[in-house]
Amino acid sequence: MTRTPVPDAVAFEITTTPFDERYRPSATSRSTTNFANLARGEDREENLRAVLAMIDRRFDELTRGDAPPSDRHRVTLEIVSADLCFTADGEDVRFPMFEMLASRVHDAVTGSNVEGVVGHNFSSYLRDHDFSVLLPRHTASGAPGDVPDGFGELHGALFRRLLESEAYRSRFTTDPVICLSVSTSRTYTRGTHRHPVLGVEYHQDAPSRTDDYFARMGLSVRHFMPDGAVAPLSLYHSGDLETRHTDVALASLIATMETFQRIYRPEIYHATTPAGATFRPSLENPDHTVPPISYDRVERTDLAREQGRYAEEHLMTPHADLLRQWAAAAPSTDREDTR
Repeated sequence: MTRTPVPDAVAFEITTTPFDERYRPSATSRSTTNFANLARGEDREENLRAVLAMIDRRFDELTRGDAPPSDRHRVTLEIVSADLCFTADGEDVRFPMFEMLASRVHDAVTGSNVEGVVGHNFSSYLRDHDFSVLLPRHTASGAPGDVPDGFGELHGALFRRLLESEAYRSRFTTDPVICLSVSTSRTYTRGTHRHPVLGVEYHQDAPSRTDDYFARMGLSVRHFMPDGAVAPLSLYHSGDLETRHTDVALASLIATMETFQRIYRPEIYHATTPAGATFRPSLENPDHTVPPISYDRVERTDLAREQGRYAEEHLMTPHADLLRQWAAAAPSTDREDTR
């Protein structure tokens, strides 16, 4: 594990941990993080070996233009954990704020190692609080509006400050690309645009609540279904997705997150019938197979509520005002020109 120093009274500290078959979730890692869920229980090593092999096979499928051997590439992953560190009431506070993944690709033929993408999966205690505590409370109260006023504003501001921080900028040369499942509340229509790795682009009938939430983080969304896939993925990004990232980097992203989604949401991503010209994803789809990898989706939902309450008790109730002031004082930085 490597660390960057904390330079200011309020700052981010980033740690990285290899995600391999020996990975064990740390005490500060969100229990609902999908890769942490895979790494618990008696089958943890078997789970992890199977997942990593699936990622490598899918990467080779996506980059088979020059017909390389099937075991040519190996995608390596690191967990990127960003803790928020600050002083409040004379005491030092450390809170695990965000977790993502960073990928690299090793080519066994050339011996080269190529930088992939940072982002992939995305998890946040504060996001758990917003969606699993704050939003249900707002709905139950009968207050007007689909979401509370300012929903996601602090989370978005803190994420933008992370990207502007020295801790992040000293490690990564591009902003994150986050790849999630498409929304089951939206309909997707296949377009004509096609990318050599991302595949055919789909267009959404209306923004989802997650789209709005990620927009506060400074991220736009596009939806693509790669060749060989059965459903489109949602890619949240800044700047021009297709020109700011190499095909190899995008292939590492798709190989990793499509593999995870086949495990997390097999009703959509391990369906027998691929998405057609018009697609409405459903978790009630019986036409699918379940990969032989242990994953407890019910546990993950329950833990999201628990961790949302933890964030309320240890972050929002005692420190929300301080963090809002700090986030609002963020310097103006044009990342489009500096990345």
